[in-house]
This record gives sequence, C-alpha cells and structure tokens, in this order.
Amino acid sequence: MGELLERIDSPSDLRLLPEEELPQVVDELRDMVIQVTSNTGGHLGASLGAAELVVALHYLYDTPKDKLIWDVGHQAYTHKILTGRRDRFHTLRQWEGVAGFPDRRESEYDHLNVAHGGTSISAALGMATARDLSGEDFQVVAIIGDGSLTAGMAMEGLNNAGDAKRNLTVILNDNKMGISHNVGAMCSYLARIMTGEWSNRVRKVRGEVQKILSHLPVVGSHAVTLMDRVEESLKNIIVPGILFEELGFRYIGPVDGHRLDLLIPTLRNVKNLDGPNLVHVVTRKGYGYPYSEAEPITYHGVTKFDPESGEFHKKAPGPPGYSKVFTDTMIKLSQKDEKIVAISAAMLEGTALVNYQKVLPDRCFDVGMCEQHAVTFAAGLALEGMKPVAAIYSTFLQRAYDQIIHDVCLTNVPVTFALDRSGLVGDDGPTHQGAYDLAYLRCLPNMIIMSPKDENELQKMVLTAIEHPGPAAVRFARGAGEGVPMDEEIETIPIGEAELLRDGDDVALIALGPMVGLAMESAAQLEELGIQASVLNLRFVKPMDEEKILELARRCKHVVTIEEGTRIGGVGAGVLELLAAQGIQDVSTTVLGIPDRFIEHGAPQLQREDCGLTPGDITQAARDLMNDEADSANLAAHGKKTEAR
Repeated sequence: MGELLERIDSPSDLRLLPEEELPQVVDELRDMVIQVTSNTGGHLGASLGAAELVVALHYLYDTPKDKLIWDVGHQAYTHKILTGRRDRFHTLRQWEGVAGFPDRRESEYDHLNVAHGGTSISAALGMATARDLSGEDFQVVAIIGDGSLTAGMAMEGLNNAGDAKRNLTVILNDNKMGISHNVGAMCSYLARIMTGEWSNRVRKVRGEVQKILSHLPVVGSHAVTLMDRVEESLKNIIVPGILFEELGFRYIGPVDGHRLDLLIPTLRNVKNLDGPNLVHVVTRKGYGYPYSEAEPITYHGVTKFDPESGEFHKKAPGPPGYSKVFTDTMIKLSQKDEKIVAISAAMLEGTALVNYQKVLPDRCFDVGMCEQHAVTFAAGLALEGMKPVAAIYSTFLQRAYDQIIHDVCLTNVPVTFALDRSGLVGDDGPTHQGAYDLAYLRCLPNMIIMSPKDENELQKMVLTAIEHPGPAAVRFARGAGEGVPMDEEIETIPIGEAELLRDGDDVALIALGPMVGLAMESAAQLEELGIQASVLNLRFVKPMDEEKILELARRCKHVVTIEEGTRIGGVGAGVLELLAAQGIQDVSTTVLGIPDRFIEHGAPQLQREDCGLTPGDITQAARDLMNDEADSANLAAHGKKTEAR
C-alpha cells in the first residue's frame, strides 16, 4: 500500500492533502486495484480509467453529505478504497467480502445499489427533488459512463432533469467503451465533439474571433470577458454539445479526465453553478496499466492474472462453456438457415456472440445497452419472417419485461430468448443472479421455457426454440458444460417432453438444468441408504410433462423438485399447481430452490450451499419426506391402538 493511501481512511482525510499530492494518490489507488483484482478477478479497466475522476470528486465535494451516484457501478473500485473499505478491499467479490458494485448496506457513501446501467440520472433527479422539497442543502452528482448513456432510461432521465431545472450535475465519463466499443448514434455524436470536422471548425472559428477581438477598443479583463462570452455563444452554435443544451443542461467540456490540473478547476467551477449541468469528461478505459490500455476489452472483466506480465492464469483443460456452445450452435444453424439472426444488448463478449459476428457480421446486431429496444427490434424482425435470437443475460432481460409481454407474447411472434447466466452467477452478486426468469416468464401466455442438463441438450434446445412458431426461452448456466459428447446432427426435442434418467419407487427427484446432475448424485447417495429414487430431467418448465410428473407422483408418493431459480413461481410451484389441479392430496412434496432473499456475491459452490442446493441437501430433503411419512404412519397406528383399548 502506498504511503499516502494508508493515511486515507475517508474522503475527509483526502481533503487534507495539498492538491499537488493528488496524482500520487491516483497512482497508489491504481496500483491497489491492479494488485487486488489480479487475485480476486473483477472489473479492472473501468475503475482504472475513472481514478482521477474519483479523486477529484471526493476532494471537492462534501461526501457523503453530497451524493455521488455511479453508473455503471463497476467504475467505483477506487471510490470504495477511499471511502473506508481500503483494509477490506482484498476481499473484493469474495463471500462476505466487499461487493463488486456500490451497495447501500456496505457504506454510507454508496447512495444507490447500482449494477444495471442507465439508472443514475433518474435517481439523482429524485434525490435532488427530495432535497428541494425538504429544504435541505447538498449536491447531487451522477457519474455515467462505460456505455450507460446508450441506455434508453438515461435519455429519459436527461429529458426530465433538463426540464425540471433542479440543481444537479451529470458527469459523462466518456471512454468510448462499454465492455466492448460503444455502438450507435450517440457514440458517434460524442466522438465528433473531440475529433474531425467539428473540432477543426471550432479551432478555426476561435482563431478568427481572437483576431477580431484583438482590434476592438477594449482592454484588460473586459476583453477577456467578452472573448469568453463570444466563444461560449459560438460553441453553442457549432459544437455537438448543443444536444445537451437543447435538453436543458449547461454543457461543459470536453475535459481531459486524466489531468487533475484541468479536472479539478473545472469541477470546482461547476460546483458553484445553478441548474442542471453536464460535464463531458474524456477518459481512457484501463488508463495507467499498459496491458489494459492496449486491450481494454480483454481487461474489462478479469480473472486472476500476473500483475507484472499481465498474463492470465491458465485454466485446466475442460469442457467448453455454455456460452461458447450456444454461439457455435448459432453459427452452425445460421449457415444452414439464412433467416436466423442474432441480437445482443452490448454483451457480444459475455454471450460469446462476438464469434458469431466474425463469421456472420451482417446478421449480428449489437443494439447497445438497450434491452427494451432489443426485444421489440427482435419482434419487428420476426414479424417480417426472420428468426431472431436475442441473447441477453437473465438479469438484464428483466429490464424488458413489458416488451416481452406486449410486443412478443401478445403478438405471438417467433422470438427466441437465449438466457445466459441463468441461476446463481457467483461473484457478481445479487444484482446479477439469474434467479427470477422462470417466475417472470412462466406466467406469460404463448411462452415456451426450457433448460438443458448439459451442452449437448443445449444445442438441441436452441434449434427447438428457433423452429418453434412462437416465443421461446432457453435458459442456461454460467460456466463450463458437463463434458458430454456432442451430436454432429442437431435434432429438436418434442415440446414439453421430459426425460426419465433413473427409475425408482420411493421418491421422485424432479430437476431442471444443472440441477439434474446434482439430483443424479443424490439418487446414488439414497440408493446406498436403501432408498430407490427416480430422477426426471424436466427440460421444459412450460409446458411441463404432466403425464410423467403425475405418474411419478402417484407411484412414489414423495416428490422433491430442484431448481436454480426462486422457489416462488418456478418449477416447484408448477408441480404443486399440477398436483392440486388433479386433486392429488396423498403426495408429500419439498421444493428446493433459491430462497426468498437476495443471494450475496461469492463462489457458486458457496452460494449453492447457502441456498440448500447440494447433493447432500437433496438427499436430506428426500429422507425427511420419508421420515415424516413414517412418523405419521406410526402416530396413526398408535391412535388406532388407543381407540381399540
């Protein structure tokens, strides 16, 4: 740890330092982020690029009274270090350690739980409005960057905030990147502010104005004031920042976000300005670490690496990841069917569709951080005969729920949703758990939902979903597959057909997706205890294979459902609904799944243990069901004997 950083336990300590020592603080912060993420993994590039901005804001603003809202939250590692979490920062993203995103439970300096992009401006406006209604006095600053301005919600917030005229500041941390390079008209618009024809025109006009003003009969400070006013007027006419001015913001910038000697005076002046202000700060993702500067996409989210060489630790050879299998399948199917197209919402790398884009660039569409638009865009494609596949993380598809209902399910068009990162996702934590997709999709008319037990079944389900003439969702887990052989010729699976993997008469284990393998392990454990278990690979959550479920329930009389999704509204709920509808009352059931609380960040195995989703937990649940029945039978028999007496 650096000599300055070890003296900073809070931003108030930072403010005691002379301004000339702040660059050293920035260097020490960057070094700490690099050293810690090299051991824990995490979002490296965005936090490195925002280091000067973090220091400048905490140096100038009276935090936590003044409120800083980070968007996306993975820019905020250096913010966490400066705000009392330095000594715990080595636990980043570990079980019971420091969260990878701002978290209100963790610190009074984190004013909004944020990991989904585009939320900061709306929240900042809400806080500023509450401040004014309560007669309080504090500043509100939204720092939006790393692709978040492409989110539709960010534009909604700008529109409302500019009209409301509250005192708040929006800082656009413009690094031209999300996970990968930003896409869309807004990105091009911002780029023109700094480069090309616009920049040349500004410089040329400024030079001409200086010549004219030099001949005017004014001297001293009056000339400077007049020059500033003329330049400001001309800037508003010819610089692309006029868009923000027209939305009601005072536009300031662009400012070099890595020069504290420019950044601090600019923010100091802005702090004293009334009304909504937008400061355009230009940064470089991964700045200060040569490897992340050279490869900002690679070093956006890192696994363990050597900080000296930048080399990532080699993983042991293993099965391909589900994301890769999905994309390989998409490429294979798309080369046979020209109607298939792929859609990503700023997650080409995360969903592995970047490989699809290389092979079929004209049929791969990255729409930016815009899940709502992505879904309705897919609906439009489907209405005109295409077969769109929207690959969106489970947690991010939540943002487009109305569009799923209104534009896809109600219209009943053949859109396939590839729900990557379903279930427990590990160290990204509660904001990213794919816990709710089964519950929020199962209730929708016309929707088909399926989940594979392994990677071979995944490729079959992708084809099944694409060929289905209506909406279909395929949910699959984060990480590696099971290492099973892959069929060369991909075939569809009959809609709604489950697969009986093991037969037994004592207890039925009904499992979905990656839980099927755990159920098989549990069945082996139960057999050692003299209990014969059936294992049903459900495959389809909607429609369920009612015939197989009812046959097992009537025969076994004990049913355990296992899913890596919320217990409320998922697989277990569906089985219980079926049994109730059939009037079956003599079957004892246990629903295993994610409990009704948010699951914290940490290793997936620890999360499964926390949720009671291990083979041992399944085995114990089955034994408890049978023991409860035995106890009930004994009580009943005892009661009859008592009556006879």
